[in-house]
Amino acid sequence: MRNRRSFVKKSLIGSISFVNLPWVSRQMIHPYHLGDGQGVDYRLTLDVPTRLFDGRQCWVHPRAGIVPAAGQNGLRVVMTMNTLQLSGSDVFKGMYDLHTNDLGKSWTEPRVLTALAPRYETHDGVERPVAASDFWPKYHRTTQTLLGIGHTIVYTPEWEVKHPRPRHTAYSVYNAQKNEWASWRKLRMPDQAKFASAGAGCVQRLDQDDGTILLPISFHPPQQNSQVTVLRCTFDGDTLHYQDQGNELGIDDDTRGLHEPSITHFHDKYFLTIRNDKVGFITTSQDGLHFDPIRPWTFDDGTELGNYNTQQHWVAHSDALFLVYTRRGANNDHIFRHRAPLFMAEVDPERLCVIRETELVLVPERGVRLVNFGVTEVSANETWVTVSEWMQPSGVEKYGSDGSVYVARIHWDKPNRNFSS
Repeated sequence: MRNRRSFVKKSLIGSISFVNLPWVSRQMIHPYHLGDGQGVDYRLTLDVPTRLFDGRQCWVHPRAGIVPAAGQNGLRVVMTMNTLQLSGSDVFKGMYDLHTNDLGKSWTEPRVLTALAPRYETHDGVERPVAASDFWPKYHRTTQTLLGIGHTIVYTPEWEVKHPRPRHTAYSVYNAQKNEWASWRKLRMPDQAKFASAGAGCVQRLDQDDGTILLPISFHPPQQNSQVTVLRCTFDGDTLHYQDQGNELGIDDDTRGLHEPSITHFHDKYFLTIRNDKVGFITTSQDGLHFDPIRPWTFDDGTELGNYNTQQHWVAHSDALFLVYTRRGANNDHIFRHRAPLFMAEVDPERLCVIRETELVLVPERGVRLVNFGVTEVSANETWVTVSEWMQPSGVEKYGSDGSVYVARIHWDKPNRNFSS
C-alpha cells in the first residue's frame, strides 16, 4: 500500500478556526485496490462546523442527510444533533439541527427543534419524559424527502435512565421549503410482546430502488437478551409503514445481546454489522432480510478486530466496501471503552474481515470517546462521516478535547456509481 501526504492551509469553518487544531490541516491519500483489478483512491479532509462544552452539556449524535435542489449550489446538507446532559447517563433533553448550502464552506448556527423535543407520556401509571434520540436523517429518493429515523428513550420523572427502558422507533420528515421538521411519530409495529421494546436508534438503513426501506432494529423479547432483525418498510413521503421482517438474530451468553445493527449492499450481497458487549459481529444475506449466522469481526490475519460495546457503520463505494469503527489496541487505554480514535478500513467482502493494512484514522483521539457517528453519501464524489467529542467522564478535556463536532470528508478519486441524485 502506498501512502502519500499533502498539506492544505488552515481555514475557517463558520466561526471555528483550525489554528488551535494543527492536525486538521493534514490530508492523507490512501489508494486501495481490489483483487479483481478494480480500485478506488481517496483523500481525507476534516472540518469542525460547531462545538459545545460548557461543563453542563455537549453535542452528541451528529448525523447528516442531503436535500437536493435546496441549497445555493443545488444541495443542502442538514445535520441533526442531541444535547447530552453531562450530569447523567444518556440524558438527551433536546434535539438541534444546522445546515450548509455550500458543501461545508459555511454552516448555520445550531437551532433547537421544538418539533423533535421530548414529550411526556404515561408509563406504569406515571407521567414520564420521553425523548427522541439516536436520530439518523437520510434522503429518500423515491419520495424526494429527507426522512430521519431514531428511537425513543423513556426516563424517570427525575430524568434518569432506568432498566428496562422501553424503546420505540421514532421518525420525522423534513420540509425543505419551510426548513422545518415535523413532530416525531412512532412506527406502528405488530402487537407482539417481543416488540414491546424495539427501536432503530443509531442504525444505518438502506433504501432500495423501488423506495422500500430495509430498516435494521434491535428488540428485547421478555426474559431474553436483545436481538436484531431487519424490517421491510414502505414510506409515502409522510408515514413510515411496517410491512414484514426478516429472521431474528440473537446470542445466548452473559451479555445484553445484540444492538445497533447497520445494513449496506455491496455487489451482490447485503451486509449487516452488529454491536455486542464483547465483540462486534458481521453477517450477510442474499435478500436483505434473511441473514446467515453471525461471526465476530476480525482482521485479515485472523486476529480479533478489537471493537466491543459500541457501534460500527458502513462506507460503501461501488468499487470498495469500508467499515468505520473504534477498537482497543491503539494506545487508547485512557479512552472509555477504547472509543477513539475513529478508524476506517477496507472490508474483504468474501472473507468478511477487515484488511489491516488499509486501516487509517478518520478522526484522531483527544482523550475523549468518538461514538454515535453517522455516514452520509453527499455526492458521487464525497462521503462524509460525522462524529462529536462525547465529553464524559469529567476531566477528559485535559487531553485537549473541547466538544468539537467533526465532518470527516472522504473525497473519492472516481465517482461512486451507487450514488444517484
